[in-house]
This record gives sequence, C-alpha cells and structure tokens, in this order.
Amino acid sequence: MNPTNPAGDHECDVLVIGAGPSGSSCAYWLAKAGHDVILVERKAFPREKTCGDGLTPRSVRQLQDMGLAQELAACHRYEGLRSHGFGRSLELPWPAVPGLPRYGYVVTRKDLDAMVADHAAKAGAALWGHTEAAEAIMEGESLRGAHLVAKGEDGHSGRVTARYVVVADGANSRFGWSIGNQRNRAYPQGMALRGYWTSPRHDEPWIDSWLDLRDQAGNAMPGYGWIFPLGDGRVNVGVGLLTTSAKWKGANTTQMLEAFCGFVPKSWGLSPETCLGPATGGRLPMGLSVGPRSGPTHLVVGDASGMINPFNGEGIAYGYETGRLAAVVLGQALTSNDPGELREYEQRLQAEYGLYYRVARAFVRAISRPTVMRACTLTGMQSRSLMEWLLRIMSNMLRPDETGPAEAAYKAVAALARAKPAH
Repeated sequence: MNPTNPAGDHECDVLVIGAGPSGSSCAYWLAKAGHDVILVERKAFPREKTCGDGLTPRSVRQLQDMGLAQELAACHRYEGLRSHGFGRSLELPWPAVPGLPRYGYVVTRKDLDAMVADHAAKAGAALWGHTEAAEAIMEGESLRGAHLVAKGEDGHSGRVTARYVVVADGANSRFGWSIGNQRNRAYPQGMALRGYWTSPRHDEPWIDSWLDLRDQAGNAMPGYGWIFPLGDGRVNVGVGLLTTSAKWKGANTTQMLEAFCGFVPKSWGLSPETCLGPATGGRLPMGLSVGPRSGPTHLVVGDASGMINPFNGEGIAYGYETGRLAAVVLGQALTSNDPGELREYEQRLQAEYGLYYRVARAFVRAISRPTVMRACTLTGMQSRSLMEWLLRIMSNMLRPDETGPAEAAYKAVAALARAKPAH
C-alpha cells in the first residue's frame, strides 16, 4: 500500500468507510494493534455534523481509553442533566457506575470528529479525506473493497481491496444501502434539528432537557428539547422526536424549534439576533434497526447499523463502542486468518444491546401517545428518586455489580420484553 499516492489501486488489511465516531474508533484500535488500515471520509476535516454535541460518561470512557483525556480536558465539562417539565426542574448528577466517569463534555462534532480521526491517523491508519467509497467491489457474496472517487484535490481515486471492510458512513449510509442494507421500518426513527446561538448561559454545568415539548399550536409532542452549553459563548439548541408512529413523521421540526426557543426562559437569550446560522437536521435510525450488520468479509458499525439509543437519541457512545467491538472481532479474524470469526460480532451486539434496545423500542412506542407521554412526565417530575432511576436506565448506566431501584425496575420491564416477540 502507498497511502501518499492519490490515485491507483491499493491493498490493505481493513478498509474503513466513514471517519465519524464508529469508523475512527475502529480504525484507531485496529491500527494500534498493528494492522494495515485505510480510513476514507467523503468530506475533509474539520467538517460540520448535525448533532447535539453532548458526550455522556459512556462516550468519555471510550475517548479516555483511546488516550484522549488531555484533549477532552480542554473542552467544556458538565456534571449531569437538568430536566424541566410542567413548571418543575430537577438537577440530576450523573450516577455512579464502576468504570465510568461522573461527568461529560460538550464538544462540537466539527472539533470532536477531527480530533478522533487524527488520533487514528497518528496510531497508524491512513486517513484519506475528500474520498468517497462510491461502488462496492464484490467477490461472490463477499465484500472485498471499494472503488474510490476523489471529492477534492486532495482526495483519492482508484480501487482499494481489503481482507475486510467496515461500513461506518453514518445514518444515511449510502454505501450500506448499495450493498443491500435496509432499515426495519417497524423500529423507531428519530427526527432532530439543531442550531447554535450565543448565550449568556454558555458555561452552565448542566445539559438542559425540556420534556414537555410542544409545537407552535401547543400540541404535546413525543420528544424533548435541549440546550447544551459549549463554554465558548455558544449553546447548542435543538429538538428531537423519538417515535414509531406515522402520525408524527410529518412533523415540522423547524416550527417546533422556533416554538421551543420562544418557550424556554428569556435568560438563555435565544433570539433571531443571537442565532448563529440556519439549523440543520436529519433522520436517525435507532434500536438496531438496520441490517444485516455483518457479512462474510464485512461489518457495519455505529449509525450505519441503526445503533442510536431509542431512549434518548444518543449515538456517539454507541459509535465508539461498536467500532471498538468490530476492531476486536476483526483483529481475531486477521490473526487467525479465519473470516468465520466475524460471526461473533452480531452475537456480541445482541448480548450487549439486544434486550436493552428491545425495552427501549417499547418505551418509544408508548410515549408516541401524548397522553402516555404527559402522564409519564408529570409523574417523573414529582419525584427526584424516580427521575434518577430513569436517568440511569435511559442513559444505559445501570450498575452491573448491584441491584438498586433502577436496576430492579429495568429487570422487571426486561422480563416482560423477553416474553413478547421481538419487533
């Protein structure tokens, strides 16, 4: 392989398509283990990415494990969630979980993705920006690489063939769709819109979430609004819907965001004058909704596999985690020269996330009904203990070493989910 040659044919151990959280994580861990990796990204860093920009303790743990603790320390740190609903507010510190920090960070994806991709390159991965994996190279039923198209003067073109391929090109996953991946339309799909505002409260020690989200007509919506402080004069403001109901798929998120900005306290200073540009948004496949997630010679990770948590719309942590898991499985396959090792990937995904996501999908179906959403929010905001349990469950921060109230509640619901067919 000659990574400095922008055109021509190349070979490598693993071709990773997409340099977001999952792709860069996978490339980092593979390169660190000494494998020959090419990481391609359609755009060039730094590049904008629609996201809430909040890193939960699960994300922080993965980044620290990659050796990025010092870089994170320069970003805005926050201590937990401040939840609002029906005239009440509760400050909920991150719960204590062995192996996880009790804090998070807010970092724009423009900065974060560039930092992690660069870290993968420093570990030894060849990072090719402005390079699109435009067409799959197939050998029978096995994915063997991709035809590349340069999207800029510094981009690469030609062919890359690899022993294995990782599909990590995000929620819209053009490459994934081209090889036959599909979303299970019975599973949740989120819709989100976010923008940036200047705000006098840019350095708050909490991320804020409003649970009584409404549209301009005052109708209750199955989702939440957020304000995440960046600590540099800006806040990330957005709205998200988490639903499977066709009733909500035509919702106007632009109008919802406008209504939300008018609803939050004036102390945030959100106005047309403080807005820093048009909001951006998209649709988010959730709850293991995209598949197949593996083939004879390839794995699908992160948002491209529908790994976003339906409970709260979080995708970054699961991108880092599934990218790392894929690297472990691929490392075993490369070392043993046995492609059959890739079958372990889906088994480990199901063991780690399968039941949890089944419970989460049921939760989303329930809150798609406004009466249920209102009842849950009203009840929760009356009890700090209940909201602390919910935070632990919804952020997937249950304690493996003991059974507290949150763990007991989750196990009861999970038992019911096991008894019903998965859908």
